Amino acid sequence: MSLLDMIQNNSGQMLPDHYKSLSVEEMEARVFEIKEKLGSKVFIPGHHYQKDEVIQFADVTGDSLQLAQVSAKNSKAEYIVFCGVHFMAETADILTEDKQKVILPDMRAGCSMADMANINQTERGWTEMQQVFGDTIIPLTYVNSTAAIKSFVGKNSGATVTSSNAKKMLEWAFTQKERILFLPDQHLGRNTAYDLGIPLDQMAVWDPILERFEYEGDLSEVRVILWKGHCSVHENFTVGNIEDLRAKDPNTAIIVHPECSREVVALSDYAGSTKYIIDKISHAEAGTKWAVGTEMNLVNRLTKQHADKEVFSLNPQMCPCLTMNRIDLPHLLWTLESIENDEIMNQIKVDSEIATWAKVALERMLDRA
Repeated sequence: MSLLDMIQNNSGQMLPDHYKSLSVEEMEARVFEIKEKLGSKVFIPGHHYQKDEVIQFADVTGDSLQLAQVSAKNSKAEYIVFCGVHFMAETADILTEDKQKVILPDMRAGCSMADMANINQTERGWTEMQQVFGDTIIPLTYVNSTAAIKSFVGKNSGATVTSSNAKKMLEWAFTQKERILFLPDQHLGRNTAYDLGIPLDQMAVWDPILERFEYEGDLSEVRVILWKGHCSVHENFTVGNIEDLRAKDPNTAIIVHPECSREVVALSDYAGSTKYIIDKISHAEAGTKWAVGTEMNLVNRLTKQHADKEVFSLNPQMCPCLTMNRIDLPHLLWTLESIENDEIMNQIKVDSEIATWAKVALERMLDRA
């Protein structure tokens, strides 16, 4: 189910106006009260990119797959109030038990990257790719994708990947087929393939809008097909940001997420997953300086947590992820009060067949973790 479908199916479930008139103190007190009352019935996973006003109430923080896995292990919880975006909540629904209800506090919390690969585009593109390359392609999808795309990948012998294990999964995929289709983030796919020694001239971009390859040369030389998608946040870190910082303060270490462009990753000192970034800064020596190329809520949190270091955004004009910021304190309170009153709002429920094949794709990855 697409984000649009979910919004339409829950069109009447918008935040009631009275929550907008409550003070922060009133809302925080009520959330604490309800959490204590409901106890283990409710579990709140919070993604690293969430606002502090939400993260303070999270039972666990982490990346999307990690949160879904922890939720699945918490069999006591009847309600998983997922503070993230829709594809994350879908993954949690796929992995948790049927008796558990996964709830997204605001159905508008989506991911522009995930939305750049819808199932209709993917199936049409796959048909064209099969005509060009024959049965030589295995699809991989970043976990930052819809359940439908994960299901497509599962049906076609592929697997999911995370930013932490992408290299390992590409290595596995090349033992299965001659070529890889990497969805939906071209930058993670390009950076990972490049690190494996695949030349850039052996990578083609598939444009799902124009339904054609962006490639100059003989297509028979292509080993990696990159879906033309990207993260709207990470693509805003630029070569210019790095050049400006190097000129101003060459002693600052630059660390970025591999969802950034190849040019930015190449010029940075370090690149890795969100966990890698957090760990690298946590273990860095006091007094060191770090320019971070990832989502602003996390950067601000790292700045507060590591007062013995200087941590700031690589892009001084960067804003937090707009869709991540849909989940806020009023929506969290509304969700918990609804549960308290036995009213389930904004439940995420993945179609059973889609869930089955999506789980296959996830398990192929987890079996190799």
